[in-house]
Amino acid sequence: GQSYEIRMLDNRKLGELPEINGKLVKSIFRVVFHDRRLQYTEHQQLEGWRWNRPGDRILDIDIPMSVGIIDPRANPTQLNTVEFLKLTCPQVHCISTEFTLRKHGGEKGVPFRVQIDTFRENESGEYTEHLHSASCQIKVFKPKGADRKQKTDREKMEKRTPHEKEKYQPSYETTILTEVS
Repeated sequence: GQSYEIRMLDNRKLGELPEINGKLVKSIFRVVFHDRRLQYTEHQQLEGWRWNRPGDRILDIDIPMSVGIIDPRANPTQLNTVEFLKLTCPQVHCISTEFTLRKHGGEKGVPFRVQIDTFRENESGEYTEHLHSASCQIKVFKPKGADRKQKTDREKMEKRTPHEKEKYQPSYETTILTEVS
């Protein structure tokens, strides 16, 4: 139920794609599994989640927190996908430990991948022309669990040598999504 702010910035170079200036683009936002092992069983994992939480969705749009969003849609059969024109604040309604083997996964939990695919309108008014895809890895925990995880991760990192610390990415307030080819 925690909302995450996502901002889409237009970072085109001057003169690039002038045909979309002043036009809407459609973005499809998905939460998928990051682990390849779970990607192979994603359909079964999502069906199991649906069975345990009837009527719930994995991903929603926080409409009151969203700015400039038009035509938000959530397909009832795709619990992990929403689409909209422009951009919004999504809400992830599952936690990473719901997909671990043990019911009480503790600080473990499966990593998810947030992916945003953006499309422009074609001549017949359908948003089918792919413009861009970007993603990043996330783990979702309940607030107290997230605080505990951050604390233990910080403590573990403090114990590492400077050489070991070089192997890890630094922590940031915001995450830049990586372009997907």
